[in-house]
Amino acid sequence: MSLAVLRHPPKEDCEEAPLPARHRPEGLRELARGSRFTAREIQLMYRGFKQECPSGVVDEEAFKHIFSQFFPLGDASQYAQLVFNTVKDKQSGKINFEEFLEILSRVARGSEQEKLAWVFRLYDADGDGRVTRQEMIKVVQAIYELVGGGALPPPHPAAAQDHVDRIFHLIDTNADGVVTPDELARWCARDPALRRSLNTLDTVL
Repeated sequence: MSLAVLRHPPKEDCEEAPLPARHRPEGLRELARGSRFTAREIQLMYRGFKQECPSGVVDEEAFKHIFSQFFPLGDASQYAQLVFNTVKDKQSGKINFEEFLEILSRVARGSEQEKLAWVFRLYDADGDGRVTRQEMIKVVQAIYELVGGGALPPPHPAAAQDHVDRIFHLIDTNADGVVTPDELARWCARDPALRRSLNTLDTVL
């Protein structure tokens, strides 16, 4: 998910930084040492990030705007909100470039365990360490909305619930009504296709 491909979105999508100055990220060398990206890749990402929000921080609305440009056929707002909730600073409700780079490094170039941890966090909306059926339905529904007109055939209104009904009991092996990180990891380990799908999270810049 490279921000470098973005054009010039409206500046009002970005919240103005409070005085005295905009947020300035760490030096390029330090950022490269702390991530799995090259200095050149970081330069490209920062160029797009700064173009999107000159203040140096991104709020939820700006993040939704960014996401929508990658999925023009559907409604990306719900999925973008879920993703944003996995990376935002809990106090400020915003993310700066270092935070953005850190999560992208883990999701795109991290180990299988790191990617699984992020996927679980995406589903675990309330952060209690357990994924309920309703939380899973919410994410799957957001994915269907994200794909939008690109899905063939288009999903019917109850498609998300039907999908979760088919797989939830397979993941919830102890049948206690919730999915834990260990259960998700075991389910993915049993399915080579799912393990391969984790590798598609890598980002080509």
